[in-house]
Amino acid sequence: MPPGVDCPMEFWTKEENQSVVVDFLLPTGVYLNFPVSCNANLSTIKQLLWHRAQYEPLFHMLSGPEAYVFTCVNQTAEQQELEDEQRRLCDVQPFLPVLRLVAREGDRVKKLINSQISLLIGKGLHEFDSLRDPEVNDFRTKMRQFCEEAAARRQQLGWEAWLQYSFPLQLEPSARGWGAGTLRLPNRAFLVNVKFEGSEESFTFQVSTKDAPLALMACALRKKATVFRQPLVEQPEDYALQVNGRHEYLYGSHPLCQFQGQKPRTKPPPIPVKKPSSVSLWSLEQPFCIELIQGSKVNADERMKLVVQAGLFHGNEMLCKTVSSSEVSVCSEPVWKQRLEFDINICDLPRMARLCFALYAVIEKAKKARSTKKKSKKAVGPRASQEGCGPRRARAAPGGPLPPRLSQSGHLPCLGDSRPTRNIWPGPLALQEPGGSSLGGDEGPVLMGTMLGMRAGAEGSTSSLVVASRPGSLAGLAQALGGPEHGRLLQILELGRHSECGRVTEEEQLQLREILERRGSGELYEHEKDLVWKLRHEVQEHFPEALARLLLVTKWNKHEDVAQMLYLLCSWPELPVLSALELLDFSFPDCHVGSFAIKSLRKLTDDELFQYLLQLVQVLKYESYLDCELTRFLLDRALANRRIGHFLFWHLRYSEMHVPSVALRFGLILEAYCRGSTHHMKVLMKQGEALSKLKALNDFVKASSQKTTKPQTKEMMHVCMRQEAYLEALSHLQSPLDPSTLLAEVCVEQCTFMDSKMKPLWIMYSNEQAGGNGCVGIIFKNGDDLRQDMLTLQMIQLMDVLWKQEGLDLRMTPYGCLPTGDRTGLIEVVLRSDTIANIQLNKSNMAATAAFNKDALLNWLKSKNPGEALDRAIEEFTLSCAGYCVATYVLGIGDRHSDNIMIRESGQLFHIDFGHFLGNFKTKFGINRERVPFILTYDFVHVIQQGKTNNSEKFERFRGYCERAYTILRRHGLLFLHLFALMRAAGLPELSCSKDIQYLKDSLALGKTEEEALKHFRVKFNEALRESWKTKVNWLAHNVSKDNRQ
Repeated sequence: MPPGVDCPMEFWTKEENQSVVVDFLLPTGVYLNFPVSCNANLSTIKQLLWHRAQYEPLFHMLSGPEAYVFTCVNQTAEQQELEDEQRRLCDVQPFLPVLRLVAREGDRVKKLINSQISLLIGKGLHEFDSLRDPEVNDFRTKMRQFCEEAAARRQQLGWEAWLQYSFPLQLEPSARGWGAGTLRLPNRAFLVNVKFEGSEESFTFQVSTKDAPLALMACALRKKATVFRQPLVEQPEDYALQVNGRHEYLYGSHPLCQFQGQKPRTKPPPIPVKKPSSVSLWSLEQPFCIELIQGSKVNADERMKLVVQAGLFHGNEMLCKTVSSSEVSVCSEPVWKQRLEFDINICDLPRMARLCFALYAVIEKAKKARSTKKKSKKAVGPRASQEGCGPRRARAAPGGPLPPRLSQSGHLPCLGDSRPTRNIWPGPLALQEPGGSSLGGDEGPVLMGTMLGMRAGAEGSTSSLVVASRPGSLAGLAQALGGPEHGRLLQILELGRHSECGRVTEEEQLQLREILERRGSGELYEHEKDLVWKLRHEVQEHFPEALARLLLVTKWNKHEDVAQMLYLLCSWPELPVLSALELLDFSFPDCHVGSFAIKSLRKLTDDELFQYLLQLVQVLKYESYLDCELTRFLLDRALANRRIGHFLFWHLRYSEMHVPSVALRFGLILEAYCRGSTHHMKVLMKQGEALSKLKALNDFVKASSQKTTKPQTKEMMHVCMRQEAYLEALSHLQSPLDPSTLLAEVCVEQCTFMDSKMKPLWIMYSNEQAGGNGCVGIIFKNGDDLRQDMLTLQMIQLMDVLWKQEGLDLRMTPYGCLPTGDRTGLIEVVLRSDTIANIQLNKSNMAATAAFNKDALLNWLKSKNPGEALDRAIEEFTLSCAGYCVATYVLGIGDRHSDNIMIRESGQLFHIDFGHFLGNFKTKFGINRERVPFILTYDFVHVIQQGKTNNSEKFERFRGYCERAYTILRRHGLLFLHLFALMRAAGLPELSCSKDIQYLKDSLALGKTEEEALKHFRVKFNEALRESWKTKVNWLAHNVSKDNRQ
């Protein structure tokens, strides 16, 4: 079969393409080729194909046309079944004009519905199926059950109730006060023409405006019986009146002059069942319990025993002691059939409580002679490997909410599920609960995995747990959580209104002030927690910004305390942004707390919101519900500001849409944004198309560079880029890095690729309308995770903003960096700049001596800034060097060799490549390569002092810049802590727990006074200067290694 010509999406939108030659492949293996109209629907095309196929061999082996369905390869390179045969070929837009006819399989109606839904939302439902994400499947299952139950209830409605639901009566406004015997209606007569369904005859007769529809139908039946001389046996209730030519129907007891019509059914369904009444959750005082039934697909050593441990959590807090199952022997289908009862009543479970399971392997020691010891549990290393016990599939009944996850998770409203069992899908295995609370402790069984949802693992390695409720223990729980949210909140507030507000002594007030003003946010002692809770009204009145402290001491496993806290929250004064950001952390899962935090964030300007947008997107992962205040807040602001919408789109769509646990949530938010901003969709689609071409080009360069030299590969790269499809895709688009930047004409001759392992592409653009500064460059990386770089650059940009607010402009260069997919992204090219390594190597004869050439940098600046411009360039260097010394120290930036530090021709120094931060420094053979707090070499000092060894005034001014910059950052230390804490959900290797953020607390000396902190920084400054020779040694090793590679 000859190869088909590709038909990109633009082909189907061009008006001149009225027809296309399509290749057809029949199930018999026969190939046909003929032109069809682009506007023809699939049903018509199938008829044409069948007409031609009857003259081909093996036609007798085919069944009827309805037994087959077309398939094609769509624009996303996926095979797609085209169930909806009313779609036009130009709407299908196959990537290749090839249609294959295959036999239908499965339920056609179900597949057709799924196909139509996928087409409507722009995302294949099979993608949701393949995610194996707990909330995704639970949400879809519950919504489907909800809809099916609603449909079942409609089938049980009475005749008139069903009509009122399907076609509500549309009465004239003046009819609202009408009723039988209440008003005297005008008794006017008018003619009505009635035609019975299935009959050509019609009858005209006169009725009164006061007649009801039943009276009109009775007249019609009498007229029909009279005309056809038939006995009157039919009843008016067997018919309904439809307004001619419209889908409007007349029914009920209202007079005809009030109607605009509705639709009936031929036979009324049964009367609906009375809806069961609901009960309060707080009336259920029995202990919360589940029944552990069995597991499946468990892979462990047969000599081991299996134990399941379960715990209830609210954020980082364990609500009660964990419970463990009995030990059972290892097998593929272990059976427990055991009741697990928790030491907490159902009424005390907070709404956002999460039920977590952990599977342990236990090794039984051999019994010794005369030994009376019980069998011990020996930890021999985790059994929780991806291949051994991958993401488990568990089932839970009423009483089994989804396990906790670092992103979305189950929540107590899930207990309202009335099914006998329900699925719980965890993700790959982890050893600790969110926040580091281990279920197993330091000793005991070997943890095979907890029910934490990250990435889905291999399909063939899933294990399962079947969990059900005890019928007696959770009776009525489904109804308890089925009531309206508003009513539940009123009940909470009513209980909280009765909280005591006793007298407060002066001593207690002083103790409270000391506790709340204590630097840092360390754990409080129990008596301090009791005091803060006792004086909660004082906290609200005098220390409202300490709301987070009060929430942390609240006993969320006592519904009386929860009610009092939420009652206080209703009258709590609005918080500043800093305090509101803290409340978005995983430690505060209550939805009312989250809503209050978002309310306090609404005062953010667009610029301020843009500064925190990255963290707010990550916080979405903490939300237990798809519909939440944060989602609505972000969409509202994104639809009011295209720049915010642009970056919200990229943070959601390409940065993490490949992560199964967030794909649905992010996908639904993206759908909502696109529906509200259709014009922006076209711009974003153009950017996505360009990125697809860059990825294909990068793959080509990687493959070619292994076979040919760099000049040959570069030439082939240019040939590829000159193709019309590439030129069109890569030209005339807004830059994803900055939507205000236009990437006009791609300069193919200036494009190249870099020498590093992933062969990043260096793409240059020109824009004649921008004049002399119209050149723009971007770097496309494929294979590197740029999220940590983006976070670091965001912090550097924030530092620059804070410094400028204090009147200190340190000439920072926070260049653009944007992840655009799984390990892909874009980086802004800072033009007219070079690395220190290149400058030193170009000014030296040998790589071994280049690192010790202190005149290289100053001479390079002199060559780029002749005459009086040199003084300005040195000042730019001094300011920017001070800024990056402080920034890299505070953030703990590692891997600072001479290829990761650059200088612009204007004199500005800046750092690049932030693969290591927060003190995670690189080591070589166990030796720490980062031996100084930050980079301050003597060649830097040589430039700062303008090449004069005795110019101490310039250097002291530089030191003053550093100290002032450090002091300013300390004042905003909590802001950096909160922003990094919110980024823990991103899953960055070097930012995953609270310990990683401890480096920030230490570098900013947040536990010290300002004088002590400044003294601390001066010690680090002197150390960096004194030990700078070690940096030179590292640079020497790097230069030699780089020279050898070349």
